[in-house]
Amino acid sequence: MKVRAFLIGLAIVAGVMVAAPAAHALVLDLTSDHCTGGCGTPPFGTVTLLQNGGTVDVTVHLNSPNQFVKTGSADFMAFKFNAVDVVLGDITVNQNAPKPLAAEHGVFNGDGTGNFFFGIDCPTCGNGASDKFNSDIIFHVANAVINDLIHTNSAGIVFVADIIGSTGNTGPVDVTEGGIGGSIIPEPATLLLLGSGLLGLGLAGRVRRLRRK
Repeated sequence: MKVRAFLIGLAIVAGVMVAAPAAHALVLDLTSDHCTGGCGTPPFGTVTLLQNGGTVDVTVHLNSPNQFVKTGSADFMAFKFNAVDVVLGDITVNQNAPKPLAAEHGVFNGDGTGNFFFGIDCPTCGNGASDKFNSDIIFHVANAVINDLIHTNSAGIVFVADIIGSTGNTGPVDVTEGGIGGSIIPEPATLLLLGSGLLGLGLAGRVRRLRRK
């Protein structure tokens, strides 16, 4: 009976390991500086992409003292990106900045950073650094996977943020093609799988010991 109970437990663990998806976050650094006169020392921040079922959660974080601004050099977008098989209606934006943020679709190619077709902007913010902010930009892209959002444009750039840096200069900083490798950070679901796997190995060892008795 003890052996049977352990075998049932092992089967349950195996089922959990098969059923639970291996979630992960891809973290990319904003390192390339297109600011006139320079915006300071990189990395200026990070772009984190998390696969959450059929949705990609995107968080754009700026390291202090960098802040988001609204300048023509970035087409008045706080953040720009491209996406494959995504429409504007797939994108929802968290409203955690001082003023409302919105997703936009168009052709954005300011300051030699190449063509982008999606952006996150602050429609009611004043131009320049008058309404600068450091809150994370957080948005969600439905019906997508991470690979849909990390395609480089003709200039070899993946993402662009419009910032004012430690130097007081403004302009675009970006993730370039060379930065796509990024860092993959296990999320709780992945850690749960690892723990379940170790538990399964422990149960298997216990079953072998019982059979020898």
